[in-house]
Amino acid sequence: MRVAVIGSGYVGLVAGTCFADSGNDVTCVDIDERKIKALREGNIPIYEPGLEELVTKNVKEKRLAFTTSLADAVGTAHVVFIAVGTPEGESGDADLQYVIAAAREIGKALKHYTVVVDKSTVPVGTADLVRAAIAENTKHEFDVVSNPEFLKEGAALEDFLKPDRVVIGVSSERARKIMADLYAPFVRTENPILFMDTRSAELTKYAANAMLATRISFMNDIAVICEKVGADVDFVRKGMGSDKRIGYPFLFPGVGYGGSCFPKDVKALVATAREHGIELDLLRAVERTNERQKKSLIEKAKKHFGGDFGGKQFAVWGLAFKPKTDDMREAPSVVVIEALLGKGGKVAAHDPVAVESAKRIFQDRIVYAETPYEALKGADALFLVTEWNDFRNADFERMRKLMKTPVVFDGRNVLDPGRMRDAGFTYYGVGRP
Repeated sequence: MRVAVIGSGYVGLVAGTCFADSGNDVTCVDIDERKIKALREGNIPIYEPGLEELVTKNVKEKRLAFTTSLADAVGTAHVVFIAVGTPEGESGDADLQYVIAAAREIGKALKHYTVVVDKSTVPVGTADLVRAAIAENTKHEFDVVSNPEFLKEGAALEDFLKPDRVVIGVSSERARKIMADLYAPFVRTENPILFMDTRSAELTKYAANAMLATRISFMNDIAVICEKVGADVDFVRKGMGSDKRIGYPFLFPGVGYGGSCFPKDVKALVATAREHGIELDLLRAVERTNERQKKSLIEKAKKHFGGDFGGKQFAVWGLAFKPKTDDMREAPSVVVIEALLGKGGKVAAHDPVAVESAKRIFQDRIVYAETPYEALKGADALFLVTEWNDFRNADFERMRKLMKTPVVFDGRNVLDPGRMRDAGFTYYGVGRP
């Protein structure tokens, strides 16, 4: 099958590469000439484990190509995916200008019946808008399908190649069969393709992410209670998660969620509800809890240092919003570092892969350490913000020798508090007594 993917960002590049790896001829399109040139040269603009190797393999086998010409890619395609950005609008809603612009250009480029797929995360009713935009610009037959992505950064290839489920919103049997054939290689282990109407498919993505965000914020609220009453949130988490109705995923407290999905999708769902006269009080509370939690380590540091960070040196371990990615969109580390700098502190930070992303945010306002231990030299305290495995077995003796004062603010409960205290550290975790 010939496939075109409009937008070669995170979602588009992963989807296009995986479709190519399953035997299709795929062309990824982007208006950024530098990005396309880099991709043709084998330079991947995002960090995702295994992606570079898979791109290189499929380019070499001539199943994956990159172009700036939407017309050339769409004109020969059987299926066209729209995977452009849907940034947050002023009122929290999703900005669809790039989706609609792509739809218009697709309409102009159609030469035969084509299935056009909304892969971008879009609000309910977008398929209708895309259908209208295409229809204004073509006389050829087409169908519009909603196929939201459920990729976790850091595990995107595994999620795409071995999905828990594939959600597809369709309005015709012809499009249904084509999409079933396209996804057949990825559901051989009987994980389902869930066919439904387009509006239900669109809402499913937002509802799923809102539920996961709610679990995180709920546990962060429980962590706050634990700190006040002297309970240990890790024991509480295990007691809750052992109930099969609840389970363990997304029950880890921390310094809040970030990234490109949860913050934006929760706001977009709240905005969609508001457009229909509904106030989602629960999700608004989820947002408030998350914003509070991002500041929680700073509040503990203020109490410890008397509210003044002037002249103090701080180490930060972890910059990306989660491990196995270089994505710093809505990252808690940004809130932490800006607060430290704003109160007169100095920061040396380390992250295994997100340094270049961090430089675009902080420029030369902080020091970028090549190793975790280099960041600790002369530090008055360490803030652990991202739970990279690199940090889990830290050498406490080495840490103490490097730091000016042995104080740790562990925003992900990565380190063992008992061992840290035995090693002479003052330790602050999340929801730990």
